[in-house]
Amino acid sequence: MYYDLLARIKNAFLAEKISLLSPFSKMDFEIAKILAREKYLKEVQKKVVNRKNFLEIKLAYQNHKPSFRDFKIMSQPGRHLYRRHQDIRPVKNGYGLAILSTSKGMMDNKEAKKNKVGGEYLFEIW
Repeated sequence: MYYDLLARIKNAFLAEKISLLSPFSKMDFEIAKILAREKYLKEVQKKVVNRKNFLEIKLAYQNHKPSFRDFKIMSQPGRHLYRRHQDIRPVKNGYGLAILSTSKGMMDNKEAKKNKVGGEYLFEIW
């Protein structure tokens, strides 16, 4: 699940790693591509090792500091949180990012608000 991916990325940043491998899932791959597009990660690739799929993630540092510090899971298996496009707000006064699962695919909060589409509010990072 995506919260495992976020925890792996945060722990790799804390350990000052350059890259990490994570088990592959389509959802994790889409989330990682959005994080790479928004400069929270350097690069994301699908990699096959011994006929198993993995995500190879290269971490981005800004002035020797991690590009994101923490995350907050908003929607969980026992409690799904949905937002209309009118209810989507900036995260940490615009310094953070929220990821939504919409009917048009995974989007960040800015893109979802621009396209006027709501969905399941998965998590916030900053």
